[in-house]
Amino acid sequence: MLLQYKEIRVDKMELAAKVEKSSVPFKKENGYFYWGDPNDGFIGDMYSYENRGYGVYHKPIRKLAEQYLPKKIIDLTGSEFSELQIFLSLGNPVWVITNTTFKKLPETAFEKWNTPNGNVKITYKEHSVLITGYDKQTIYFNDPIDGVKNKGIKKDDFIEAWKQIGSQAITYLP
Repeated sequence: MLLQYKEIRVDKMELAAKVEKSSVPFKKENGYFYWGDPNDGFIGDMYSYENRGYGVYHKPIRKLAEQYLPKKIIDLTGSEFSELQIFLSLGNPVWVITNTTFKKLPETAFEKWNTPNGNVKITYKEHSVLITGYDKQTIYFNDPIDGVKNKGIKKDDFIEAWKQIGSQAITYLP
């Protein structure tokens, strides 16, 4: 969706083929989970519900987007939401990672994986959306799960959920 806003025509299957993937296999040993790091690449199988799959975080998505918009992708991860609002005010959408409820999750919704890079805290409710706008009380976004464009959610709830997953966000230069 972010690329489509910039009028770059590419379908999700091409992007799926190109995004970095983790080759670290899943295993559970002595009550601990071992798997790849979503900061390094997509974890699991994205093509089938029969096999385990998780997702990917902002770094591999940024690298993928840079293939289509070289030197124009901006990583806003760790920024305050006010920085995202600057780009939104300029008409640039912002891709973020949040969760499927768009509200802060209880700690019980998270687990830790042991990865080659150390522990990673994840939730199976991870989700990504494209923020398209905001006002004082509402964040508007395109949601790939239901296909609704400019869906509105209470701003405070959305920001809490986004922060809980690490305030991950990318956009492009105007």
